[in-house]
Amino acid sequence: MTLTPIKTPLVAKKMFPNYVWDIPTDDKIVYLTFDDGPTPEITNWVLNTLKSFHAKATFFCIGKNIENYPDIFQDILNEGHTVGNHTYNHVKGWKTKAKDYLLDIEKTQGILNSQMMDLSSSNVNLFRPPYGQITPKQGKELMKLGYKIIMWDVISFDWDKTISMETCLNNVTTKSTNGSIIVFHDSVKASKNMQYTLPKVLKYFSEKGYSFKPLIF
Repeated sequence: MTLTPIKTPLVAKKMFPNYVWDIPTDDKIVYLTFDDGPTPEITNWVLNTLKSFHAKATFFCIGKNIENYPDIFQDILNEGHTVGNHTYNHVKGWKTKAKDYLLDIEKTQGILNSQMMDLSSSNVNLFRPPYGQITPKQGKELMKLGYKIIMWDVISFDWDKTISMETCLNNVTTKSTNGSIIVFHDSVKASKNMQYTLPKVLKYFSEKGYSFKPLIF
């Protein structure tokens, strides 16, 4: 079981104020994000579920998955969602030299730009570090290159097989507030909990008058 908190503590946000943890607002908006795709069937299921609630989201994609499943990546774009960089190999920042980390990210950036070259939104500047692991040096270098480092306010723990589907749902519905950035995963590992939780989260917040928007900077 990971020790990562469900709701990111305020102290963590203050320690790293240059990273994006949430979007401060008084409006009823939440920001759903999905890490680790595109993944056959699972990502398409997510897209169909979001569409049924007129919801938009942000997908942080792994470079090698974009290469393997370019059609699914295009489906994400065609549905009006935004995308971000999640490294090429899902590397752990704390265990990777800054130079190698940036090379992995830039490799993915090239793939993203080539896939989006015909779109007006081709300038992708969103990055989320796998596992939330990023060193101060890595973060500084990425921000110099113009990246927005997107963390999160609430994490669902959908990948964690030690928690129940009901707990995964409760993690999101009880901790999310106006402007929360919420993490799900469109991956095989997370699919059971995510596919149970996502429709219920969309229904829960829709009934409370919330809208679901993509991250755009």
